[in-house]
Amino acid sequence: METAPIAGLQPLNKRERLREMVADALRAAVISGEMKPGAVYSAPTLGTMFGISATPVREAMLDLVREGMVEALPNKGYRVRVVPDEELDEVTHVRLLLEPPTVRDVVPAIPAADFPRLRELAQAIVDAVRDGDLVAYINADRDFHLALLAYAGNTQLSTIVSELRSRTRLLGLTPLLESGRLEESALEHHQLLDLIEAGDAAGAQALMERHIGHVRGKWARGT
Repeated sequence: METAPIAGLQPLNKRERLREMVADALRAAVISGEMKPGAVYSAPTLGTMFGISATPVREAMLDLVREGMVEALPNKGYRVRVVPDEELDEVTHVRLLLEPPTVRDVVPAIPAADFPRLRELAQAIVDAVRDGDLVAYINADRDFHLALLAYAGNTQLSTIVSELRSRTRLLGLTPLLESGRLEESALEHHQLLDLIEAGDAAGAQALMERHIGHVRGKWARGT
């Protein structure tokens, strides 16, 4: 059973919305790699780190179970999920089949009036990286990509992509953040919008293919 202290888990104000705060702190610990893939954590032990009871920790962990970040082990606790290479390959393959051609197809469908909003979404990704907020980065990245896919008018497509992204949340991003490579990737969202604004559908598709390739080739292992 893993019991080592986790730097990001500090006592919380009990008057605030504990479940949401705990879930955000746990997500950050998983994404940053402080909570190690394969390690098992108990709700009482985590609750002690937060300075609260185990109940809100269990409730927060249920959120992470649904998101595919951890898995529940009866009478033991929660294990940070290890995503097998085969699953990463399969998810990346499906995303490549769905997202780049969809982005290509929606290029002529995006009105000029929408680009300021899309630029704000893209900048939120960059700002999160510069602030060192990996949870905000993950959320902003998801919001941007789903906003683009929404122009296809296919809710099933958006739902499938959202679920695929949740299953492969990026782990161990801290080394990429510290090396500056995560900011390089974040800036690609502005480059993608440059191509879309220019009406370059083929270029936008090609950039999306490279962007998803980064996820599989570099980010999945944080190397």
